[in-house]
Amino acid sequence: MLKRLLPLALATFAVGTDGYVIAGLLPSIATDLDVSTPAAGQLVTVFALVLAVSAPVMGTITSGLDRRSALLIALSVFVVGNAITALGTGYEVVMIARVITAIGAGIITSAASSTAAAIAPAERRGTALAFVLGGLTLATALGLPLGTLIGQADWHITLWAVAGIGLFAAAGIAVALPKVTLPAASLADRLRPLKQGRVLALLTVTALVFLGAYTLYTYIGPALQDATGDSQSLLTIILLAWGVGTLAGNTAAGRLVDRHNPARVLTAALIIAALVLALTPVATNALVPALAWAAIWGVAIGVIVVPQQHRLIALSPAAAPVLLGLNSSAIYIGVALGGGLGGLAQESFAIASADLGLPAAGITALALLCHLGTARRHTNHTPAASAPTPAPSGKARA
Repeated sequence: MLKRLLPLALATFAVGTDGYVIAGLLPSIATDLDVSTPAAGQLVTVFALVLAVSAPVMGTITSGLDRRSALLIALSVFVVGNAITALGTGYEVVMIARVITAIGAGIITSAASSTAAAIAPAERRGTALAFVLGGLTLATALGLPLGTLIGQADWHITLWAVAGIGLFAAAGIAVALPKVTLPAASLADRLRPLKQGRVLALLTVTALVFLGAYTLYTYIGPALQDATGDSQSLLTIILLAWGVGTLAGNTAAGRLVDRHNPARVLTAALIIAALVLALTPVATNALVPALAWAAIWGVAIGVIVVPQQHRLIALSPAAAPVLLGLNSSAIYIGVALGGGLGGLAQESFAIASADLGLPAAGITALALLCHLGTARRHTNHTPAASAPTPAPSGKARA
């Protein structure tokens, strides 16, 4: 199974590196494109928003294809978008390139996750999902700090590197992944689960979590200026601590949801995340506390996605590709709104970057309250409506 999952993890690593690394390069990008840092932050917002909106549409267009073909098409668009970004010298060109990249990235994470869920035995589904999503968390542990370090000389080089990772992922999928066929679904089928209260509640929690996180994370470079003294090397070290924490949290999450109630796992992660974010203004004043703060926040964030995906799949295994696609959209809606809210708070209300941790903590606490309310109301839930197709067999054909 590892041979099949590895190229999927590499694909999510490419998407994760691309999505995360812009935050670390934001000051350099803003200077090079002659825009303010909040304006440069909208590159993150637009990327995430387009990804969220295009994911169900792209998923519908490619739903009749086997997952290998769908992933190869998506990765091709992703690579082209990053190449154009790397060549861009103006804000408008870079923004258009981010839109193209987002369209390609729109189905990679959900397609990789649903494929992993289909080929893994039920008792190892959590571990398989964690392994594939480990590509995203490994991107925070290695891709983000390395990309930030490389970008000290020229941020364009980092985007070329991301395009190269996408090419490697495509090659791995073409060679190692067999054709995995999952039930096709129309756009109406993909949006139908939103009528189910249980599904909508889970997706709302996902969106709120990432809204809170990215209100701060989009501007993590400026927020850590006191701790780093504007040193890119020190920023890289703190981002590495955050990434290693995220990777540790993601790895632990796979085992935790296979052994414990996923809702309880999520509760603990949200409590920790809210507390850590509330301490941001104090913890980011010096290097040592900032390192501890980043690592603990990373662990909490790393845990969150796996139990959410596991709970959605448990609602209706037959609709796993649809539900995971919606969850991916919810993540990026949160990312988009978070980047926009953080920029608005700085430009319109003169809130310092480090102080963005306070509204981020409040939003995360709101996500926790929504989660607790949902868990209580749906202890004995009714499975959500699925796409009107047979359940995936989980078998791959050569």
